[in-house]
Amino acid sequence: MDMQTVQVRPRRRKPGGLVRTLLRLVFFFLLGVVLFGLYWLFIPNTKMEKPQYGATHPIMVAGTIASGGAVIEGETIKLPLAVLKESAGLENEIWYEEATGSIVLTSAHQVLRLKTDLLTATLNSKPYELREAAEVIDGEVYLPSTPLAELYGIHVETGNGTGIVTIIPTGESVQRAKTTADTALRSSPTIRATIYEKLPSDAEVRIWEEATNPEWYTVQAQSGTIGYLPKDKLSLTEIEQVKQPAVESPFIAWKVMGSKINMTWEGVYAKKTDVSAIGSLNGVNVVSPTWFELIDGTGKIRSKADKAYVDWAAKRKTQVWALFSNGFEPKRTTQALATAQTRFNMIRQLVAYAQIYRLQGINIDFENVETADKANLVQFVRELTPILHEQGLVVSIDVTPKSNSEMWSAFLDRPALAESVDFMMLMAYDEHWASSPKAGSVASLPWTEKSVLRLLEEDRVPPSKLILGMPLYARVWTEANQAGGKTKVSSKALGMQAIDKLIAERKLTPVFDARAGQNYVEYTEDGAKKRIWIEDEVSIQSRVALVRKYGLAGVATWQRSFQNEQIWGVIDQALQQKP
Repeated sequence: MDMQTVQVRPRRRKPGGLVRTLLRLVFFFLLGVVLFGLYWLFIPNTKMEKPQYGATHPIMVAGTIASGGAVIEGETIKLPLAVLKESAGLENEIWYEEATGSIVLTSAHQVLRLKTDLLTATLNSKPYELREAAEVIDGEVYLPSTPLAELYGIHVETGNGTGIVTIIPTGESVQRAKTTADTALRSSPTIRATIYEKLPSDAEVRIWEEATNPEWYTVQAQSGTIGYLPKDKLSLTEIEQVKQPAVESPFIAWKVMGSKINMTWEGVYAKKTDVSAIGSLNGVNVVSPTWFELIDGTGKIRSKADKAYVDWAAKRKTQVWALFSNGFEPKRTTQALATAQTRFNMIRQLVAYAQIYRLQGINIDFENVETADKANLVQFVRELTPILHEQGLVVSIDVTPKSNSEMWSAFLDRPALAESVDFMMLMAYDEHWASSPKAGSVASLPWTEKSVLRLLEEDRVPPSKLILGMPLYARVWTEANQAGGKTKVSSKALGMQAIDKLIAERKLTPVFDARAGQNYVEYTEDGAKKRIWIEDEVSIQSRVALVRKYGLAGVATWQRSFQNEQIWGVIDQALQQKP
């Protein structure tokens, strides 16, 4: 049989087969992506994760983890000073001196003094027994939470079984809620995030804020753990508020019913004041004699207090707010303000003098102070005020107008001081001081108004606390020509009566200086020009008008012996006028 050759032809692929294969591959790939996406979107992650806070007893402050941890010994919780100052709103309230181990806690009504490792303390001026002592661990100061809660009302708790410490500062409000079903507290606001904690239905949580995903909240469980829950798993309940501790009889500073404070300083130097020569002082309702002066760096105070003066004031129903000066000595001031002990020495003496002489207030007049002592001066006032308030005493402080002068103005933290004191006296004079190289007004009206506005607007001093200090003196300026065309400028301060006498003797006619807002005279004596910007009824009425315009607490005049008898009626009448 003959073999035949069979020719086999290759099969032809149908047109488009390769394309269909590629399309199938793309389809299945996209299907996989979609299925994976659906899984990612709708299938919750079930993996558990323990949050890592970096401390055995981490601290949560108002929903945020703080740097550092607490110390827990039995039922005692001790909190690090750094966290309290930086995160818990107690930056200015707690003062620590490393050299002595002294800790001072101040509030509006109380001062608690304690030392590390000691259970004895002093609350205002009375003994106070601590249940647990403050201590230093690895260079960090830890304070027991109990006195912090008593003084400031902050809420401190530990989480169930976790050791997490939660702090809610005073004044904080937080929304509470309950879970509506079994749910999971997650590490981020998505169901694909790991689980920190499984929560049953009706579990209580605090809601701190809305998460970056607007359908979720940032919450804190009862364990103290902070995480995320979807909004639809929560039912809002009540608002939790952390309030200031109640004060049984809070101090209320003395005020004049239906009028304003009209105070005058009484300069007391070598001799006691002869009260029989004072005069009527119509309208004056507060006097501030310069009785107390710091005399060394230990805080020792010299007194020139006078019972006869107090009796005179009591008969005319006038408050006595005795002035306490630093003697304008920067070195002794630095030393006296430097430690809790020296500050307390001053406070104890002032309290004792106030009790002995039946005073109604203390007026602080610290001048010529190093700028480095700014914080220490504020701390002294923070420690002084609650103790004086406990004795029923009004606390006021004298401040200069704002300027760049280091020891005249820059050392005064006016906003911080205004928070503690009842009244702040603005010593709005010495625009042109005794040794000024240029003659000018002691306190021109525009300069005075600007000084008031800077305290009200820049430093936010409440007008109800601000008292405008006004001068009862003027400077007689001498401008003497010297060789080379130079002019030597000098001055002498005179009270109102002396200025009136000088003008009368020389038959001078005052003219109004519109730029200064006051009357002015000039004359020639021994070849030199004499210039005076006069303090009189015109200038005083203009200043009192500023008190009415800005709703200030009143006026204070420096000083009483510079008066002329008519000026008291002028001030009183001007204060009674309506704005």
